[in-house]
Amino acid sequence: MVIEVIKPGLRTTVQDLGRPGYHHLGIPMSGAMDRYALRAANLLVGNNEEDAALEAVFAGPELSFTDRRLVAVTGAELPPKVDGELRQTWEAFIVEPGQILSFDFLKKGARAYIAISGGIDVPLVLGSRATYLLGGLGGFQGRGLATEDRLQLGQSMARTPKSTSVPEDLRRADPGEPVLRVLPGLYAHRITEEAARGFYEDVWKVAPEADRVGYRFRGGRPLQFVPRKPPFGAGSDPSNIVDAPYPYGSIQVPAGTEPIVLHRDAISGGGYFTLGTVISADMDFVGQMQPNQKIHFTPVDMNAALAARRVEAERLERLRSHCV
Repeated sequence: MVIEVIKPGLRTTVQDLGRPGYHHLGIPMSGAMDRYALRAANLLVGNNEEDAALEAVFAGPELSFTDRRLVAVTGAELPPKVDGELRQTWEAFIVEPGQILSFDFLKKGARAYIAISGGIDVPLVLGSRATYLLGGLGGFQGRGLATEDRLQLGQSMARTPKSTSVPEDLRRADPGEPVLRVLPGLYAHRITEEAARGFYEDVWKVAPEADRVGYRFRGGRPLQFVPRKPPFGAGSDPSNIVDAPYPYGSIQVPAGTEPIVLHRDAISGGGYFTLGTVISADMDFVGQMQPNQKIHFTPVDMNAALAARRVEAERLERLRSHCV
């Protein structure tokens, strides 16, 4: 009950829903960058939605199966192939013993989730099978997949899925030029009102430095800071602060030039001011952005952020009802 890695793809890792509860120790949550897509893939193959699957970035792996399994690929449009024959994303399909699962070229998005009935059976580390690459923690030996790796699978399957496909209205629609909603942060007062207006008015582009730690953005105007006497320990750069914790989704702007949205493998604190935090409802989409994609930021209040979270929770409940 194993799958053999013929080609690893690009930064393919084992991920589940992550390991919350250790941020105060400097250990990030890790887990799937697109949590909804991971849940959907697992539900389609009869797994529990928190089971471990593979997260593939831009290019998929090539895998050989040793027993019969149900497979689903969600998230990015990375078309799967079984022995060279195309299969649909967001739909479950059978892979027989000896068959090869591979992938066509990426059509849209950035990260695809490959769920296999039974789940990827790697050891639990701090309650999770998620890979934290910077710390060499969890997943398969704490790293991305490599040629000739053999991944153990769990017992197939936890249940028989009620549906083998996700309808279009429960998949993520392409927003075109998206808007990321931001809850202004504790340090937003560090920039001038004019700089804040410019930040939300400008068009930003995803930089090539976009990974599991964070997404960097370029193209907007540099931020102007309110003059101050630097506090002890903060340093002379106006974007510096005395070290503070960073929440998931927070936006730090080193030197006031290129915002970075911190993601699943980000450090838990540091000495850059945070302008605000991208709301939880938009963080899955951040993980699907490609370099050079244009975006806008827009400020929202707590009521709007909670309302958006309820909308995402309702969509997840509809998905569960459809599949289970």
